[in-house]
Amino acid sequence: MIHAITETSFLDWDGQVVTVLYTAKCNFRCPFCHNWPLMEDPEKHPEMKWAEIKKFLKKHDDFLDGVCITGGEPTMEFGLEALMQEIKNMGLKVKLDTNGTRPDILKDLVKKGLVDYIAMDFKMPLDERYSKPAGLEPDVKKITESVEFIINSGIDHEFRTTIVPTIHAKDDIVEIAKYLGNKEKYALQQFNPENTWDIELRDVKPLSQEEFMEIADACEKHVGKLVIRGLKEVTEQGI
Repeated sequence: MIHAITETSFLDWDGQVVTVLYTAKCNFRCPFCHNWPLMEDPEKHPEMKWAEIKKFLKKHDDFLDGVCITGGEPTMEFGLEALMQEIKNMGLKVKLDTNGTRPDILKDLVKKGLVDYIAMDFKMPLDERYSKPAGLEPDVKKITESVEFIINSGIDHEFRTTIVPTIHAKDDIVEIAKYLGNKEKYALQQFNPENTWDIELRDVKPLSQEEFMEIADACEKHVGKLVIRGLKEVTEQGI
């Protein structure tokens, strides 16, 4: 189930020190994905034993706040609930990264008290445009269901969008911000062309800082907190 690990991260959960665990299965084929080797060549990334992961977590639980489970799409993994329960039993918090395509599983995990923080990728406004960043035709109704559930769940959360110049227009991003509204945390992430799944994207230049901030400024007035990631300085705007 777990095919890779980042032992210590200060970037994956704002204000928390976490270990990041990577699952391999995914139902998207995002062209700008950097974790694609896990999905395309899982045999090159053997499944890690939980006993070894647990040993590391116990050894370093004096400074770790929690564990981030990412992917891939973790909700596709058999045994996710058991893994999260094991982590919670160790006294560590759990952050779940998801693309929102499996709302029933998401609701069940929250109901069982296994999630402390949710980060959902909100890749495009909720219509036919979603297929471009997802790399296939997703069930937008299920993604919408997840968005609405997370907003009303009472669980700490954020929505996030990686801005890819050849995929997103400014109006797309602002439309997402308007949809989320002034109580939500929205993270805008700079595109990184290095080792993207789509080889052609590796030659695409990210937005300049000025272009990126123009979009951020247009979004800021619509959301409760705007977080900017991937520029030279990580900043937050709004309350």
